[in-house]
Amino acid sequence: MPTVFRTGAYRYFFYAGDRDEPYHVHVERDDKVAKFWLDPIRLHNSGGFNRLELKQIRSIIEKKRESIMEAWNEYFSR
Repeated sequence: MPTVFRTGAYRYFFYAGDRDEPYHVHVERDDKVAKFWLDPIRLHNSGGFNRLELKQIRSIIEKKRESIMEAWNEYFSR
């Protein structure tokens, strides 16, 4: 599970088996894991996060979308 980046208590990552799915990122804090599609950005699974956290997470993803997609391409093109 490659970590793309961390911010605060959140870890943004991919699962190695995600290769055949469209661009997305998983976000983890404690025992919660959400999944966001990246093109376009939309929530796939809230993973137990509340609305305020999801809004904050989405805002971070919007700012880092291009670098997340670059990391995806780099990781899965191996």
